[in-house]
This record gives sequence, C-alpha cells and structure tokens, in this order.
Amino acid sequence: MKKKIFVLDTNVLMHDPSALFRFEEHDLFIPMVVLEELDAAKKGTSEVSRNARQVSRFLDELMRDKDHAQIEKGIALPAPQSGKTNGSNGNGNGHANTHTAASTGRLFFETKPTTASLPDVLPGNKPDNSILLTALSLRTEHPTRPITLVSKDINLRIKAAIVGVHTEDYQNDQVLEDLDLLYTGYAHLPADFWQTHGEKMESWQDDRGRACYRVAGPKVKEWHVNQFLYLPDEAERGLEMTVQAQTEKSATLHVIRDYRQGKTPVWGIHAKNREQNFALNLLLDPEVDFVTLLGAAGTGKTLLALAAGLAQTLDEPRYREIIMTRVTVPLGEDIGFLPGTEEEKMTPWMGALMDNLEVLTQTSNAGDWERAATNDLLSKRIKIRSLNFMRGRTFLNRYIIIDEAQNLTAKQMKTLITRCGPGSKMVCLGNLAQIDTPYLSETTSGLTYVVDRFRGWPHGGHVTLARGERSRLAAYASDIL
Repeated sequence: MKKKIFVLDTNVLMHDPSALFRFEEHDLFIPMVVLEELDAAKKGTSEVSRNARQVSRFLDELMRDKDHAQIEKGIALPAPQSGKTNGSNGNGNGHANTHTAASTGRLFFETKPTTASLPDVLPGNKPDNSILLTALSLRTEHPTRPITLVSKDINLRIKAAIVGVHTEDYQNDQVLEDLDLLYTGYAHLPADFWQTHGEKMESWQDDRGRACYRVAGPKVKEWHVNQFLYLPDEAERGLEMTVQAQTEKSATLHVIRDYRQGKTPVWGIHAKNREQNFALNLLLDPEVDFVTLLGAAGTGKTLLALAAGLAQTLDEPRYREIIMTRVTVPLGEDIGFLPGTEEEKMTPWMGALMDNLEVLTQTSNAGDWERAATNDLLSKRIKIRSLNFMRGRTFLNRYIIIDEAQNLTAKQMKTLITRCGPGSKMVCLGNLAQIDTPYLSETTSGLTYVVDRFRGWPHGGHVTLARGERSRLAAYASDIL
C-alpha cells in the first residue's frame, strides 16, 4: 500500500492535538495558513485555545534541534505505542511522546511557494481556499501518491469535492462507528431463561434482604456488571434483576427494588416505567459512584437524579450537598454578559433544576410559609457551580449532577470525573440528539465516551431511558418532529 499524504485542517488539530500522532505510517502536511490560524487561536482560556497551545508545544518538540534541510525532508513522527490507528479513520490512542517510539510517517511543512493555481470557482484569499490550493499543489508534485485533505469543516469538504480534492472527516476520536451499538444498560431475558440457566442455580438473601441468584449458562458471557436484566411481560412488573458479579462461567444476580406507583417513593416520586426504575436503583445504590443517564427530552433524567440526590442528602445524610452544573452552550444567540456571583450567573442556565424542584416540592396542602421554608432549606443544600472553575477542585461527600453532558468533550469529561473525592457520586445526564458544541457529534461526544469506557466497572452504571413521560404533546413531538 502506498503511503498517503494527509493535509491537516486547523480544526482537526484544535479538536484533537494528538492527531499528529494518529496516522500510522502515512505522511502529514501542515500548510502555513494552518500555523497562522493556530497562532491566532492560542490566546484565551477556552478548550480550543488550550488545544492550539498544545499543538504548538508538540510541533516545537518535534522540530527541536532540526535545521532547515531536515525540516524540508520531513520530520520523523513517533509511532503510537498502543491502540489501532488507521489514517483519519483510525479509532485508537495516539501517543504524544516524541522520544520513546519508533519512527513511521513524516511531518512536512509548507517550505516553498505552491505550484498550482487556485481554480476560478474559488475566488478570494480565504484560509480554506489556501488549504485547498496546498492540496492541489501536492497532487501535482506527487502524482503517484494519494493526497487526502482531513477536515471537520463540512463546507470545506464540499468545496474540496467540487475542485477534485479527496477529503475525509477526522474520525479517530469516534468511540463507536454506529450509535445504535451504544450500551443501553439493560437486556431482556429469553422466555426459557430458567430452563437454560437454572439447572445448577443457587439462591440466598444478602444483608440488604434482596433475593440473590448464582446462575450459569450461555447468556452469562454477554452480560456486564451492573447491567439490568428483566423477563418481559405486558404489565412491566416481571422479574427485574441486576448483575452483581460475573465470571466467565457464572454470574451473581440480585432482584432490584421496585419504585413504581404503589411502592416506596423517592422524595415523593415514583418510577413510571421499567427504565426509570432501573435508573433509580443505580442512583440510590451506595456502591455505585458514577451513573450516566441518556434519553430524549421528557424521559425524566433530571427529575430522577435530583429526587435521588435529595433523598440521600436530606433524608439520609449520605452526602453533604448536591452540586449541579452544565455546559453553558446557548441554543440560540448568546444573551451576553450576566452580572452577579458565580451562582447568579449560572441561574439562567439552570431552568431544568428550577422546573424539577417545583415538581418535587409542590404539595396540595402546603401553604406559602411551608413552601418558603422548603425552598430556603433546598437553597442551602443545592449549589450551582460553573464548569469553568472545576479544574483543581476536589469534591468530598458530594452528589454531583452534570446536566447536558452531551456537549462535553472526552477531555473535559475526564477533567470533571477526576474531581470526585472520597464519598462523592457523579451523575451525568444528556441527550445525544441535542449536541450544541461545534465539531462534536453523537459518536465523538464525551458522554458517549464515558458510557463506553465505564461499561462493566463494578462501581459504575448506565441506563438509556426510552420513553418520554413529560406529556402526550412532548412525546408525540419527539416521535414525529
């Protein structure tokens, strides 16, 4: 296979600085205009600015002690030490250490004027057109080698296709190729489950009074720890269990609690469907430190997380307080500067918190004084915090809710999760169909990343909520619009 030459767009490097090390044996080419755009983006404290500075540090380390002749011949790139990398469609982990790995591809820069001319259909001196001109020039200089422009900018890829330049999206950061393969957190059991898995079954009650079973059979190897299993029935009240422990040949299952109508409520609310019951069991389990809840609008993610948090903060002192935060990415135009303290600035973004608190605190016979006292108590135990000030903090015995987590990158998600100290629990909520962050998609979102990476960890759990319970209007709109 011939070595390809990949021309990198600026947005690829600003999205993933380690893209420099993710193209295996192929060569990379960085146009001069890309360096100019990186320089313009380096100022500031945003994620994009930090990534631009990191790219500059990587390039500086690669070019250290290299003279002009060596730069013209191409700088040797280190090979990734682990994972699978395969050009712009790789799905592995690049390695940024430039001293410890064997060399594979080479990194080239634009050291001389381009030989091609810009097509008349692309007038003007725009950065995107300059990158296209560089790709056309490389195609002329290397007629036998495949030239590919890698960009996350859809419009640039469209223009490249018009002038005949082959392009690809940068997909190395994708967690899954198909979002339908994302782990749901539960599975239904076949009708003959007890016939195929109950021959050598053991049963007992644990210290919490739950019925437990140890089973063996062909389905055991398909399960994960903290995955929910159920025998389907029309009333949705069939046997529901979770995988407590697992080996290659057997699994320990225990029957979960039922929080539906008529059973024990959680801060005044009941689960309205099977998936919500699964979610409440995870949220209330003291052995589970990290929970992710996915679901469309109206499936009850925020309400369930908040009710479970209040029950464990006020009714039983498991946590000192609830911390709630979210990414401040506007749906429409930015409303501009917001005065006040950190909490006051975040309040307009926390409409979901206020709406759900209203549901949890409303009682038909409560007067104004009782409601005011309740709201005052909750305001002291629920803190609203901004993501911008999370780095370097450690949260002890806190119940942390991250709303709209689908707008976080994998790096931002790692930064937040590593803030949790002893006794804390983190709950990430999101809807992968409502991503507002530029250059993030359903398969590259940090929420997708952690759902996939935490699968099977004994102290983590995930549930995808399937049905909307907000109203018949919201459910119908979610289905047909």
